[in-house]
Amino acid sequence: MEDDKLAPHIQEISRALGNKLSEKEIEDELRKCIEDYNLSIPMAKKTVVKRHGGDTGSFSAGFQRKLAELRPNEPNVDFVARVVTANEKAIEARGEKKTIWYGLLGDESTTLSYTAWDPQNLEFAKGDVISVKGAYTKEYRGRVEVHFGNRVTVRKEDPSTIGVSDVAQGPPKVVAIHQIQEGMGYVETKGRLLSVDEREVNVQGEAKTIYSGTIADETGKIQYTAWSDFKLKPGELIKISRATVKSWRGIPQLNFDERADVIRVKEKFPSADELRKTSITPIAEVASRGGAADVSVRGTIIEVRDGSGLIMRCPECKRALQKSMCKIHGRVEGFPDLRIKAVIDDGSGSVSAIIGRELTERLMDFTLEECMEKARQSMSFESIKDSMDDALTFKIIDATGNITADTYGLSMITKEAELKVPDTMGDIERLLVELEESR
Repeated sequence: MEDDKLAPHIQEISRALGNKLSEKEIEDELRKCIEDYNLSIPMAKKTVVKRHGGDTGSFSAGFQRKLAELRPNEPNVDFVARVVTANEKAIEARGEKKTIWYGLLGDESTTLSYTAWDPQNLEFAKGDVISVKGAYTKEYRGRVEVHFGNRVTVRKEDPSTIGVSDVAQGPPKVVAIHQIQEGMGYVETKGRLLSVDEREVNVQGEAKTIYSGTIADETGKIQYTAWSDFKLKPGELIKISRATVKSWRGIPQLNFDERADVIRVKEKFPSADELRKTSITPIAEVASRGGAADVSVRGTIIEVRDGSGLIMRCPECKRALQKSMCKIHGRVEGFPDLRIKAVIDDGSGSVSAIIGRELTERLMDFTLEECMEKARQSMSFESIKDSMDDALTFKIIDATGNITADTYGLSMITKEAELKVPDTMGDIERLLVELEESR
């Protein structure tokens, strides 16, 4: 993000913190939240201020953003946009008949649909440029929708502020799968379908069939949801145009419906089996994308964190217990489980990996039952965590899974993991060759 756009937010954070941090320190933390963890600007600001004990209540009510920067389920958004379309519709709500407005809003970043629930208090029409304060957003079919409630204020602006030709109506952005990020507006991408799953969801009280799965190219994989039946089949190579992107905890997901173009492509392209094989990705690259689905990293286990080893889980919600207490269900009689919570660092960044029982047994070469017996003999669950420390710390590991991002960094729910044995002789041979060539 450009420095001039961050400047007012940096100054506001500085005031909220009582000048506790320098503007450079604030900028570094703010950029990390926005660019690495994919947080919206309001959430990033609150995160920085809360982290340093400041008062977020001193923030202004909102600030203007581009439409493509809006996220689903935000309670208070401000923006300037052109009214692309404006339509009336009679509905019945809570037994009363009323008229609402709906249509499209646009700026240079994207177009979004809107609904005005109390239009008699609003004055705007097709073609107007409006400044909006206090709107809120929802999500429908994977797309952001803007809603004008009873707290919204709308003011007409100079029509030249956003000209007709300025509204994003051009072709979608053509991207490889690893480049896809939330906030891009419409995108076009090409890939092979690795899976297609059909399921039924409830949309505004009506049952609807949607299709989801994974699509991949040579650069990566991404999960998708198709809200219309495009007759998708696993293994097909398709090009999707006018799709949108949303994120779940930083993992981008592709969404498209009847407004999208889906074309079967016949050309030389890696097979589904080849694309299922994941190549090693630097952790810093995953961080720059805000997360990724089905990604592999290779690094050194620099810490086996507390909470690793033999644990007890709640029989109701499966949460780990603390001194026989579940946060939701109180004191319960738990059942035993094994896990590893490891920090993996590859030199470019780090990720916290959660490794479940099956992989833990494989990596440690002991079973849950053997751990239970060892804990009984030592009269301590800590002995299992100590064994993990000894066996895993400073070992090289390949780990594969979904990586998500939040204010605490990157986390992986691990699906595959394998310890790597250093190729000492190979390293020595390569070093001898390099020395010989340098003479």
